[in-house]
Amino acid sequence: MTSSPSTLAPRTKQRRRGELGPVAKVASHVTLTVASLIALFPIVWLVYLSLGPDKDDYLHPGGILAKATLVNYSFVLTNTAFFDWLWSTLVVAGGTTLFGVMSAATTGYAVSRMRFPGHRPLMWVLLLTQAFPIAVLIVPMYEIFSQLRLVDSHLGLILVNCTTIVPYCSWLLKGYFDTIPIELDEAGMIDGLTPFGTFWRLILPLARPGLAVAAFYAFITAFAEVAFASTFLLDDSKYTFAVGLQSFISEHDAQWNLMAATAVLIAIPVTAFFYLVQRHVVTGLTAGSVKG
Repeated sequence: MTSSPSTLAPRTKQRRRGELGPVAKVASHVTLTVASLIALFPIVWLVYLSLGPDKDDYLHPGGILAKATLVNYSFVLTNTAFFDWLWSTLVVAGGTTLFGVMSAATTGYAVSRMRFPGHRPLMWVLLLTQAFPIAVLIVPMYEIFSQLRLVDSHLGLILVNCTTIVPYCSWLLKGYFDTIPIELDEAGMIDGLTPFGTFWRLILPLARPGLAVAAFYAFITAFAEVAFASTFLLDDSKYTFAVGLQSFISEHDAQWNLMAATAVLIAIPVTAFFYLVQRHVVTGLTAGSVKG
C-alpha cells in the first residue's frame, strides 16, 4: 500500500498569533542587549572612576586599572560627614515617604469614593501645582517656614518635599483606588466600620501595589532632591547626600574621584529600598492606569 504524497510531506509548524518569527526574535534580543548595555554603562563607568586615587584620573581613564584602589571609599567613610549625611537623608526620605504617601492615600481615596462639593476641582488644583517651577516656590515657602521656625530642620524639609510629592501621588493612588470595587466599602459599612475603618482595614491592604509605587516615587524624589535641601538646610551636619556632594566642589577645584566613590555608596540604600518594593511596582503601575 503506497501513501499519497500529501501524507508524506512534513507538516509546517503553525505560528501562533502574536508569536515572533526567528528574525524578529533575534532583533528583539539584540535590541534588549544593547539597551541593557547602555543603561549599565554609566553605573560601570562611575564605579570604575571611583577606583582612581587621583582627582584628575577621569582625564586619563586608561591608567586607572593599573593603580585601582579603594582609598577613595575609605576617605569618604572616615574623613567626611558621610554618616551624618546618611542619617539626614534617611530621615528626610523616610519621613517624606511616610507622611506624603499617607496624605496622598487619604486624598486619593476621598476623591475616588466621596462626592463632596469641589472634589473634581480639588484634583485639578493639585495637578496645577505641578506646573510651577521650583525656583518660583522656594522664596515664598522660605518666608513661611522661616516664620514657623522650620528652616534648617528635617521636619521643614519633609513638609517642603511633600508639596511636590503629594499632588502626584494623589493622582496615582486615586487611579488605583478606582480599580477596587466600591462594593467592598459598602460591605464594610454593613459590618459597622466607619469610613476611615473601611479605608484602613479593607482598602489599604488591597492597595499595597499602588502604595509601593507611590512610596518608591516619594523615596527616590526626596532622596535625590537638591534645590529645596540646599536652600532649607543650613547646618552641614544636617545635609542630605545631594547637598553633601557639593562639598567636593569648590570654585577652582573638583574632587571627582571622591564624588564618584560617594555616589556609589549613595546608590546602596536606594537599591535596597527598590529591592523591598520591586514585586509591587509593576503591578501598581499597570493597575492604576486601568480605570480612572
